[in-house]
Amino acid sequence: MTIKTIIFDWAGTTVDFGCMTPVMAFKNAFLEKGINLTLDEIREPMGKLKRDHTETLLNLPQVQAQWQEKYGQVPTEADVDAIYERFEALLFEDLAENSSLKPDTLAVYNELRDQGYNIGTTTGYTSSMMEVVKDVAAKAGYAPDFIATADLVGNLGRPYPYMVYANMAHFKTKSVDEVVKVGDTISDIEEGLNAGVYTVAVVVGSSEMGLSLTEYEALTKAEQETLIQKVTDKFYQAGADLCVNDLTEFLEKLPTIG
Repeated sequence: MTIKTIIFDWAGTTVDFGCMTPVMAFKNAFLEKGINLTLDEIREPMGKLKRDHTETLLNLPQVQAQWQEKYGQVPTEADVDAIYERFEALLFEDLAENSSLKPDTLAVYNELRDQGYNIGTTTGYTSSMMEVVKDVAAKAGYAPDFIATADLVGNLGRPYPYMVYANMAHFKTKSVDEVVKVGDTISDIEEGLNAGVYTVAVVVGSSEMGLSLTEYEALTKAEQETLIQKVTDKFYQAGADLCVNDLTEFLEKLPTIG
């Protein structure tokens, strides 16, 4: 069956190289409570609805131990809400400034548009967060046809498939065989697999890679290749149908899908 609909993730896939904005907001929100998380720990649940992400981090054994030592008890639902609220405030401080397009997003988007594909999206951001991100992207020329957020599907975000299905309903897509999901996290892969659609993982600039554009470009070619292979292996182990270095490579390989 012919591919008709392409569903992109946002941060780490089409905008915000390295998915740096939410990572630092989580880091600082937890530090304000006296809890120190590594960047790898923060990135592990990336792609989930952000409140779910907060709860996942608070449930980590090492975080529970720090919390117990500092506060004499394990974190509660009220603590989840409090940290998430602070995370959200910190995120909004930098969201507009740090949501610029990844280097090849615009050219690939324009080519896909010229070829007649439906361009949809899913995200771990809420609708209010996406109001900021989509405006920044639109000013740069990137304006997908549809944005599905978890709060539009009963807060059943990734790894649930319902944001993908919301895109399919919007475009009146008849079959999952007509859809490709493209993302940069394990949660993206799980979302695509659970929806039953062909699932592509973007490696360079991904949250899984965890480097800003400046940090990535500072690596030697050999270091870049080693890191690309490491992330690629992890994505394939998670079940990705295809891994690509960037969206340009995705565009090149798209005719072979379906």
